[in-house]
Amino acid sequence: MYRISARQILAIALLSALFAAAGVACFDRWGSRFQQPAAAFNSDDDRRTANIAGITDPSVATNEQNNIEVFRTISPGVVSINTTTQPRGFFDAGGQGAGSGSVIDEQGHILTNYHVVEDADAVNVSFGGAKSYQARVVGRDPDTDIAVLQVNAPRDILKVVPMGDSDKLVVGQKVLAIGNPFRLDRTLTTGVISGLQRPIQARNGRVIEGAIQTDASINPGNSGGPLLDSQGRMIGINSQILSPDGGGSVGVGFAIPVNIAKRVVPQLIRDGRVVRPKLGIYPRDVTELRGIRLPVEEGVLILQVDPNGSAAAAGLRGLSETQDGEINLGDIITAVDGTKVAGWNDLDNVLDKHQFGDVVQVEVVRGDGQRATVPVRLLPEQQRRGVLRR
Repeated sequence: MYRISARQILAIALLSALFAAAGVACFDRWGSRFQQPAAAFNSDDDRRTANIAGITDPSVATNEQNNIEVFRTISPGVVSINTTTQPRGFFDAGGQGAGSGSVIDEQGHILTNYHVVEDADAVNVSFGGAKSYQARVVGRDPDTDIAVLQVNAPRDILKVVPMGDSDKLVVGQKVLAIGNPFRLDRTLTTGVISGLQRPIQARNGRVIEGAIQTDASINPGNSGGPLLDSQGRMIGINSQILSPDGGGSVGVGFAIPVNIAKRVVPQLIRDGRVVRPKLGIYPRDVTELRGIRLPVEEGVLILQVDPNGSAAAAGLRGLSETQDGEINLGDIITAVDGTKVAGWNDLDNVLDKHQFGDVVQVEVVRGDGQRATVPVRLLPEQQRRGVLRR
């Protein structure tokens, strides 16, 4: 059995206290409602493959013709978003912000980035021209940097931007971006997919897996606007740029895959937030526990299990004390469904792809060094504040 000393126990306790405090402010994402994510928007195969009216099949059109037709057809559904933030203290003067968004249904819902409306007290949306409409934020998900607005605008100006499939993209594929860089209304830029499966970091520090890298010019103000394929379908939500000098585009931009939006947007519209499956554990990354002898170099150590959680029901174990006062290590999670888990971020990313009721195969190293695979059914549980749980 792997055992730890009193000094090591104290170190774990101190680390746990620090991370629990941080969890109160940053990672309180536990949910109590049963999640039923929908395959969002116009996602059936017939609608995905049928040509969009006004856009010629790209295989028989010139590149210039394709650019013109995609912009002319899709740009009416791309909006300009302007935000106002009131002062929040003596040293805070408030301010204004700008971004882009896409109309996603005839009820006036608009898809954009969370960071575009993060601290906004007032949000206004323009469909081009001087007239704007007040919008309300109906849902926010900082983990994926996605937000949904709703605007009460005339039905005839709500031009829906159709959804594509970001799981079928290939490097080298042509893409088009429409947005409002530097408040320049409805600007078109073009390029290709430069890379796939890029990890980028959300504003709250959470890693967003699978981002689309593109050389289509993306600048401040493009955030939240659509990245489109040559058929005019949204395949991503433009979100970030890599700019060494902190300025404009240098040809390395990133978009959140639209299939992530398909998973989270129905919940945002229904509940205003996303409730993700968790195991119900108090975790600590193995890499954070230096100076303690552990059977693996990477993974998630279970300090304790929530007695009402999925992990407890499946028999996963936290730290335990023997009759003679020795402390036995808890299980260390090393993989879920065959996907390696090096830390809690990896664990969250795997669980994000599931819903309540799913059974996942959790690979663990037990306190005696033996490996085991434990089937865990993801259960909904009561929300409890004040602790960091996964």
